[in-house]
Amino acid sequence: MLKKTLHFANPAFISTHLEQLVIEKPDRAEPPRTVPIEDIGVVVLEHPQITLTHTALSKLMEANVAVITSDAKYHPNGLFLVLSGHTLQSQRFQAQVEASIPLKKQLWQQTVMAKINNQAALLGRNGQASERLLHLATEVKSGDTSNREALAAAYYWRYLFDIQCLENENFLRERFGDPPNNLLNYGYAILRAITARALVASGLLPTLGIHHHSKYNAYCLADDVMEPYRPFVDAKALEIWRDGHSEFSLTPSIKRALLTVATDDVRLDGQRSPLMIAVQRTAASLAKCFEGSTRKILYPEM
Repeated sequence: MLKKTLHFANPAFISTHLEQLVIEKPDRAEPPRTVPIEDIGVVVLEHPQITLTHTALSKLMEANVAVITSDAKYHPNGLFLVLSGHTLQSQRFQAQVEASIPLKKQLWQQTVMAKINNQAALLGRNGQASERLLHLATEVKSGDTSNREALAAAYYWRYLFDIQCLENENFLRERFGDPPNNLLNYGYAILRAITARALVASGLLPTLGIHHHSKYNAYCLADDVMEPYRPFVDAKALEIWRDGHSEFSLTPSIKRALLTVATDDVRLDGQRSPLMIAVQRTAASLAKCFEGSTRKILYPEM
């Protein structure tokens, strides 16, 4: 079932009653709004005057809802996830920990190939030459030892946001760079939360990656698995531009537009489904790879 993403950008008092999330305005000028907790996948809390009861937070965790908090600049800065998201969690943790290096390298090869192919598809969809990326995808080795991912990224970012989209024709993809980096950062933060939630639901530990391994990163595996999904966020950023938002300001309406990436249709293993459900299928396939029942991780095609 497709889960909802709730975005709170205004003051609110959030509680629960009869397995419903109850949302009230502080002045109580309007009747409370209710949403079945079982229908929720992600909650984004942005306004500093939001009160969330402990019971509500506990109920959201029981339903494996990813709860995202924001800093003073309204950028995502925290993520709550359930501690136990699968009945076989201990068994799957063990299989994940014991995964061989050759298997991890093969999984990373598949991941990079899927990412580059999706980058190529997005360029092609927007009238840009994609042959270079398609060729690089075929050259990805086990573990991507020749770093085709970086070569593809350099080409991709050079042409995705071209001079028709930016006053600065030399766009650089940097975390703290000029817009539209802010759009991409926000979209990626939401995608990361969706991915971490799916991994937990599949009984996997988001910290232990197949490629990313920084000791300061608590979501290495989420950062691995989300890579082929990033172009869907990139496509959403381009769509926002074409709607006339040339200033690339992160207004509430633009944030809501970025949040819709969770419900955008993607094609995975011959079937179309919302991105959030596709990520769940990807996580489930990864768990099977760790357990040895398959060696192929399912990734979407753009």
